[in-house]
Amino acid sequence: MSYWSLDKKSCLQYCRHFLADNGVFHVERCMSVMQSGTQMVKLKSGTKGLVRLFYLDEHRTCIRWRPSRKSEKAKIVIDSIYKVTEGRQSEIFHRHTEGSFDPSCCFTIYHGNHLESLDLITSNPEEARTWITGLKYLMAGISDEDSLAKRQRTHDHWVKQTFEEADKNGDGLLNIEEIHQLMHKLNVNLPRRKVRQMFQEADTDENQGTLNFEEFSVFYKMMSLRRDLYLLLLSYSDKKDHLTAEELAQFLKVEQKMNNVTPEYCLDIIQKFEVSEENKKQNVLGIEGFTNFMRSPACDVFNPLHCQVHQDMEQPLCNYFIASSHNTYLSGDQLLSQSRVDMYARVLQGGCRCVEVDCWDGPDGEPVVHHGYTLTSKILFRDVAETINKYAFVKNEFPVILSIENHCSIQQQKKIAQYLKEIFGDKLDLSSVSTGDPRQLPSPQSLRGKILVKGKKLPCSLGADAEEGEVSEEDSADEIEDDCKLKACYSNGATEHQVESFIRTKLESLLKESQIRDKEDPDSFTVRALLKATHQSLNVNLKQNLDTKEGGKKSHGRSLMGNFGKHKKAAKAAAKHPSASDESQQNPPGREPGHPHRLARRRKTVKLCRALSDLVVYTNSVAAQDIVDDGSTGNVLSFSETRAHQAVQQKAEQFMLYNQKQLSRVYPSAYRIDSSNFNPVPYWNVGCQLVALNYQSEGRVMQLNEAKFRVNGNCGYVLKPQQMCKGTFNPYSADPLPASPKKQLILKIISGQQLPKPPDSMLGDRGEIIDPFVEVEIIGLPVDCCKDQTRVVDDNGFNPVWEETLTFTIHMPEIALVRFLVWDHDPIGRDFVGQRTVAFSSLVPGYRHVYLEGLTEASIFVHIIINETYGKWSPLILNPSYTILHFLGATKSKQLIGLRGLFNKNPKQGCAEAGGNYVRKRSLGERLLRRTASAPAKGRKKSKMGFLEAAEMKDSASEPTDLKDKEGVVRRPKRSLQARPASMPVDKYLLVGLPCPPEDAAQDATGKENTSEMESTDPVKGRT
Repeated sequence: MSYWSLDKKSCLQYCRHFLADNGVFHVERCMSVMQSGTQMVKLKSGTKGLVRLFYLDEHRTCIRWRPSRKSEKAKIVIDSIYKVTEGRQSEIFHRHTEGSFDPSCCFTIYHGNHLESLDLITSNPEEARTWITGLKYLMAGISDEDSLAKRQRTHDHWVKQTFEEADKNGDGLLNIEEIHQLMHKLNVNLPRRKVRQMFQEADTDENQGTLNFEEFSVFYKMMSLRRDLYLLLLSYSDKKDHLTAEELAQFLKVEQKMNNVTPEYCLDIIQKFEVSEENKKQNVLGIEGFTNFMRSPACDVFNPLHCQVHQDMEQPLCNYFIASSHNTYLSGDQLLSQSRVDMYARVLQGGCRCVEVDCWDGPDGEPVVHHGYTLTSKILFRDVAETINKYAFVKNEFPVILSIENHCSIQQQKKIAQYLKEIFGDKLDLSSVSTGDPRQLPSPQSLRGKILVKGKKLPCSLGADAEEGEVSEEDSADEIEDDCKLKACYSNGATEHQVESFIRTKLESLLKESQIRDKEDPDSFTVRALLKATHQSLNVNLKQNLDTKEGGKKSHGRSLMGNFGKHKKAAKAAAKHPSASDESQQNPPGREPGHPHRLARRRKTVKLCRALSDLVVYTNSVAAQDIVDDGSTGNVLSFSETRAHQAVQQKAEQFMLYNQKQLSRVYPSAYRIDSSNFNPVPYWNVGCQLVALNYQSEGRVMQLNEAKFRVNGNCGYVLKPQQMCKGTFNPYSADPLPASPKKQLILKIISGQQLPKPPDSMLGDRGEIIDPFVEVEIIGLPVDCCKDQTRVVDDNGFNPVWEETLTFTIHMPEIALVRFLVWDHDPIGRDFVGQRTVAFSSLVPGYRHVYLEGLTEASIFVHIIINETYGKWSPLILNPSYTILHFLGATKSKQLIGLRGLFNKNPKQGCAEAGGNYVRKRSLGERLLRRTASAPAKGRKKSKMGFLEAAEMKDSASEPTDLKDKEGVVRRPKRSLQARPASMPVDKYLLVGLPCPPEDAAQDATGKENTSEMESTDPVKGRT
């Protein structure tokens, strides 16, 4: 049962009010004007504006404009529009201060994941009003759609768009040559004779030799006929070409593991998905209706019940993972990008519940928000607070944590406190919140609709009448040396503008270079190399320019890249001990591994006013040195990933115990100037609640984060496993929870549908037809982390068939994530096609489609079985008191005494397993070899391998069968042929017509079947 009910009718009511105010006729007139097209000025930064014709397409699904060099890509899909604002409100409008634009003729469309703005100027106010009215109406209608209607609409739009793009001459007809070109684009490799036969069957009108859109739709359905689904239907329909309501009920119960399947439910499915009126009258489901049902959200891999809040929300805050953002205001990198209030609206509506605000003194006594010591732009603190207040509880009512990093003077701190009280009002009042136990934090349920201010608090030793006092300064850039921070200290002709201009030009080129990398490769472009390159170029450039101008006088201009050269040796030493990050991350320069360099420094202090301190109640920011184990609650320990990594590696169990009573926040290293993200999984594994990430950076890490928090209605709070809330365990152990049953995931990868060419393909749609294979990765505790993959299917991205079973054993399924990746095999490596990441607890058993994120029609068809398994022995049998001791954490020696122990200079010898997770950085040559050998061999057999793999197998004859690759992830050894356990009745049908395996491969498979039962109970081995 959900703790709050989302009002699904709110958007519909908005539509009704909208129509009541504007009238149906008026809205339709707006649609007509928009579809006819309007000439508008498209405003861009750095230019005076471009005159373009903007129009709404005939399906009312996207806005297009012409002329444009982007051709078909010059469009904005209505689904992607975040909001439409009237007047001159955007940053680009503000930059064009010299333009005398009438505000009533201006409007801005914010769209896409990065809230890109399209700034438009009409010739008169009436045209602007028409477009604003029409766009808001379309947005309201789309937001009211259920998932089934949305999928059907996007499918219809995709088919129509495919037809239009294939129609090269724009005559509304496709000839046979255009069809052949479309087949290549769609990765279909059919004999030309077969294509011509289907073409002739679909061509039924008088205009022979061409297909109109209706005929093309018939042709596409013929081409898309799913053999796997047809055989599945036959297996439950007694070999008829349709399912009765009773047969459908049997399928749902046996295969889909659905409970309470009623005849009425089955009849409703038939009426909703069947396309034949005759079948509807007979209450049967034909192959087309069955295909529609299986591709609907009802058969998605993600549990639909998890789309709403379903977990217990009455537990203390420390028992939840909380979605957290780092430097929320930034729209790009950490040095040059724009600060925008819209970023707060975006992340809050995306489920984030902890946002960061860096406050600095601004002009005219107004505090501003920006990233200190950098070239990022500044925004007013008041605007930030108003945006947070407006969007904090639009999508859900659970509390928002406002993480304030305070760098302001006392006077402007008072201004911040004043704005917080005025704007948030009762949202800050926590007097009515009752925890029952003063030693416990309140629950998310009791804090609904509240905003918690996280910041420094004046010490209790200070008198209550004191209006200000000193506290330790919290600076996320503290790991960067002071003389490396950008400061206005230029002399001898080196102006701030000169230095800023050079830094901006150099860094922009380097940041672009850093983005050219394998999307799944953990060896991303290191920010230290980026800083070093910029620093060296800056010194050379300034020295040449200024020596010429000033007759050899030295420049003393400094930048953020000030003097990294002197840390060269320290950086090399640190490189030997990188963190367990997806992107290469070493200890900061100047710090020896294992030594708390920062603790040795003199503590910095800052003055804090009483008014701001009093707003901090349950979220007092503290450093490790300030922790006192006095039983009090309400402390939030904040530290960078570098120090958090040290704590996780050396004192994982103590860290977990601390997180059972208090909150901890981990944020990215200040050296991640490209806004890359660290791997959050090691910190989730020890119970860290607030793992702050750069939400503006897309990629693997954010995909993991989104998958984790989608489990509980995307409300920003996910309940931690019970084992993390009471007692302790070693997350790096080979069997961390011997008393708990494990889960066995049997995943059959059956087929793929409409897999496109890689997004980074140099030749685009004209490139070769892809050779796809599927990789499945388990992400969670170290013992659970592993990968496995299917064989390669040659020249078929439209409907490849793999029919392979992968098996995994998972020790802690509550925190495990399952990642599906599709790759295009290439002789020199592999190309990324798409991915979908789902929490293990959200997987639904049975036949399911895994839709790849961001791709309209691309999917993988799988069959899922989840079993419970046990280890070789049960500790409860050997010691009945074990479970009680484990959950109560009876060993007093493991109790946390402050958190100083986490940063001891001489850590205890006991973290050998943890220390084994350090990964040696690979050379370019090794990376190329790994990527070359990473894809399975083409063809039916899987015995082929790269020479590097062959050498490794030769050297590992005495090693265990499950080995860790260079990424620290278990990769199972290749087999000549996958044994296929009878996981579903349709196996015998799906295998009909497939080529028989070679005799030796069949014998190998038989041998493996005999040993699969023994292997499945081994907690170390994850695949049969």
